[in-house]
Amino acid sequence: MKLKFKKQAYQTHAVEAVADCFAGQPKREGLNYRLDPGRAVDASGQAVAALESSGFKNADLALTPGQMLENIHAVQRRQNLPQSAALVKTKVCDINLDVEMETGTGKTYCYVKTMFELNARYGWSKFIVVVPSIAIREGVFKSLEITAEHFLDDYKKRARFFIYNSKQLHNLESFSSDAGINVMVINVQAFNATGKDARRIYEELDDFQSRRPIDVISANRPILFLDEPQKMEGGKTLDSLANFKPLAVLRYSATHNKEHNKIHRLDALDAYNQKLVKKIAVRGISVKGLTGTNAYLYLESIEVSTSAPVARVELEIKQNSGIKRVLRKLSRNDNLFDLSGGLEQYRGFVVADINALTNTVSFTNGHELVAGEATGDVSESALRRIQIREAVKAHFEKEQALFAQGIKVLSLFFIDAVSKYRSYDEAGERNGEYAQMFEEEYNQQLAEVMTLEDTPYNRYLKGIATARTHEGYFSIDKKSKRMVDPETGKKSTETDDVDAYDLILRKKEQLLKFDEPVRFIFSHSALREGWDNPNVFVICTLKHSDNTISRRQEVGRGLRLSVNQHGDRMDAPATVHQVNVLTVVASESYKDFVTALQRDMSEGLSERPRVADESYFTGKVLKTAAGDVEVTPQLAKQIYKYLLKNDYTDEKDRIADAYHEAKKEGTLAALPPDLAAHAEAVFALIDTVFSDTKLPLPEDDRKAKTNPLNSNFEKAEFKALWNRINRKAAYTVEFETPELVAKCVKALEAELKVSPMQYTVVAGEQLEAATYDGIRQGESFKVTESTTDYHRASAHSAVKYDLIGRLADETQLTRATVASILQGINKAVFSQYRTNPEDFMRKAARLMNEQKATVIVEHIAYDPTGETHTMEIFTQDKPKEDFSKAVKANHHIYDYVFTDSKNERDFVRELDASTEVVVYAKLPRGFFIPTPVGNYNPDWAIAFQEGKVKHVYFVAETKGSMSSMDLRKIEESKIECARKFFAKITSDQVKYEVVDGYGKLMELVA
Repeated sequence: MKLKFKKQAYQTHAVEAVADCFAGQPKREGLNYRLDPGRAVDASGQAVAALESSGFKNADLALTPGQMLENIHAVQRRQNLPQSAALVKTKVCDINLDVEMETGTGKTYCYVKTMFELNARYGWSKFIVVVPSIAIREGVFKSLEITAEHFLDDYKKRARFFIYNSKQLHNLESFSSDAGINVMVINVQAFNATGKDARRIYEELDDFQSRRPIDVISANRPILFLDEPQKMEGGKTLDSLANFKPLAVLRYSATHNKEHNKIHRLDALDAYNQKLVKKIAVRGISVKGLTGTNAYLYLESIEVSTSAPVARVELEIKQNSGIKRVLRKLSRNDNLFDLSGGLEQYRGFVVADINALTNTVSFTNGHELVAGEATGDVSESALRRIQIREAVKAHFEKEQALFAQGIKVLSLFFIDAVSKYRSYDEAGERNGEYAQMFEEEYNQQLAEVMTLEDTPYNRYLKGIATARTHEGYFSIDKKSKRMVDPETGKKSTETDDVDAYDLILRKKEQLLKFDEPVRFIFSHSALREGWDNPNVFVICTLKHSDNTISRRQEVGRGLRLSVNQHGDRMDAPATVHQVNVLTVVASESYKDFVTALQRDMSEGLSERPRVADESYFTGKVLKTAAGDVEVTPQLAKQIYKYLLKNDYTDEKDRIADAYHEAKKEGTLAALPPDLAAHAEAVFALIDTVFSDTKLPLPEDDRKAKTNPLNSNFEKAEFKALWNRINRKAAYTVEFETPELVAKCVKALEAELKVSPMQYTVVAGEQLEAATYDGIRQGESFKVTESTTDYHRASAHSAVKYDLIGRLADETQLTRATVASILQGINKAVFSQYRTNPEDFMRKAARLMNEQKATVIVEHIAYDPTGETHTMEIFTQDKPKEDFSKAVKANHHIYDYVFTDSKNERDFVRELDASTEVVVYAKLPRGFFIPTPVGNYNPDWAIAFQEGKVKHVYFVAETKGSMSSMDLRKIEESKIECARKFFAKITSDQVKYEVVDGYGKLMELVA
């Protein structure tokens, strides 16, 4: 199995941010230089000159500090990042760029692609990746291996890469003499430690022709990529890095400690909101003392059924062999004294109420338990058993939902001593305490999950022996071949065991296959950094949470989006956070874990602006379809006043909860006219101001329960409605090219306005007292005058543009069609091309694509395929839901309805109160209509009483606003396609329309 890689816009943005900082650097392939050959030794032992050879080094930076800073400002402006006051110089290098990327978003992929992009644009080819640990070093090397084919397809080049080893110095020879892309990966200990091996890099070595390795490396003027730089900030490390004489230093991390020139940010909040990482759910476990009793009880969960809810409770029961702790399903009025076989501590414990909405069980003696709470005699061992049971249960729940989609589920246990997993004595090896607990809990859970049906999932489970479904990944003692605890440094929580990481990484792809029986992995917490398998869905740390590992680090190992059996990432926007949910089984309460996690995240977002005032908005850029619009002081004032007037900010100008609530419900106040034209971009800018309300709240995994279908699902009216709308169809689009050409010509003539090229004339004079350092750094002149103007004449350029080819690529139209469009527009419009070619091509492509989309929607036709959606989509892949967010319903096909907004909740309550509505359903995501702009999933299917309304069956899309101006273009196109789809596959009895509430619905069906 091979992991597949694809071009992702957010990763491309990170690559372009770096490459654009060097705009204007001339492209020069590796500069040829005389490679120091060193001194060889002849047969008699005499030193002789070695054979001379050529090397290829990175061309020097041709940009002045002023030009670099200007480029950095341009990159920062387009991302609305704070502008650097100056180039931040360090003892290592004058150029220091920071890239912030959240864990799990492909940081390594981005910087490897950046190497290829820098080579393609500027010819630089010598790169060094510096890492703080063996774990990261091995991971980077693995990434270079598995992305090689992908980048060969993209850039038509392969990179030559190797791990620096002081005993294999021939690699340095090739690194210097090879003209292609060369990447050296080196861990900081290889040049910064005091050991004999680490010193070799600075010594003249007989086995390296009496040369110092560091001199051979630094002669190439490499570009350094620092992975996790916050772990390499000591003075000694920085002094050592300076010896590499880098051309530039690029730092990549999710948590930078020291700021340099930050040119890109994709933090935890961005990653979650853009659905680039898994959603987090937490199963908390807490010990509660009940006054006046020592009765052991553990409330695992509450199950919702078609009748009354039941509670899964572990209690002690007197059996012939003694007292054992057993899991039982309890119903209302159950007496625990009787169920326990007469154990005195349970006298008075009669179940009074089981509440699925609050996740609680209350007893007649006044005691109450919340799911995840344990009481009575809860030892360390009992707590670990509960954690293991919860992890196994969570694993099976995910596996049942994801198996049919070809996704292998992995669960990861971190422990702090190998002996708890595997112990050794004279008789050999045997299961440790945790492995024994695991097998007992696994077998018990397996018995509940397995059914007698001959399904693929049941066959899969039967084919895996319990002993083979778990495996330990630890350091291996070379002599005894036994698993051992890894060695860590005095101040480190990580190990440098190469063999252990090699084992973890070597089996990365193997673990993703169904034919590999291992699904549960035990590993040492010191090996945590090595684990970044995308299909880790459950993480359980079998030790007390402490300050050495933050909660953010604890979840970080499972944040990557999962892949299926074909190696495809499961990142479809509509379902990404249904499929990709990471469950953390904590050894503390849900509340305590989430509070600590959110504190970690908030601290990590400390660089984000938190005040929404005029000064913040001024100078920022609005990203609009027509191009970038700079926020003038006047526009900034309007945005500030809009927020103030509607109480969307507090007295300290911080964004208030009222703004976030209104945005979520779709009830934001109208913007003033000057801002309304750029509404989407204005709200995106406001959203860059951080408030704690925006932090993603991990779900309480215990509140998630299956929502069972009820008798409404069996009603004849619902089946009749379903049979009318369940047909699948394929679409075709047929239109004449002249029609598209005419529309494009009309749009270009009406809307194409090219911005003339802007230039700035800066006048200055030399300082009276110039210094050597000032001249060297380009600071010996002072600016006396600066004038900005526009160049409206022809922009003569040495760059040759393929205008037709570029537009054909951007629009996916043929060259002939593009040529016809350009021939059709009048000369005055086309002459703008000479003024600013880049702006002309960008805006022309956008206008042509808009017209293409319009023509496609106008001419789309649906034809039934003969296939239908089965009723199984209402039960298949049904995700568990948090019932505290549910609305109890009477006419719905499920007992509870889960809504996304207040508008939807009001709609549900009115449907439920209506005497005209017989039955309705919120349509599952599996029910979709294919359109040229992506699959579309309507919201509701409603059946009315016959004779009371004109349209008995209705398919509805609920929106907070009915104005087409408020709907995005792409959403508008999907809705238009849906109208054509339903018109084709159904009769007049079925109507599809967009409504903003129950009143509008009744207008349409009456």
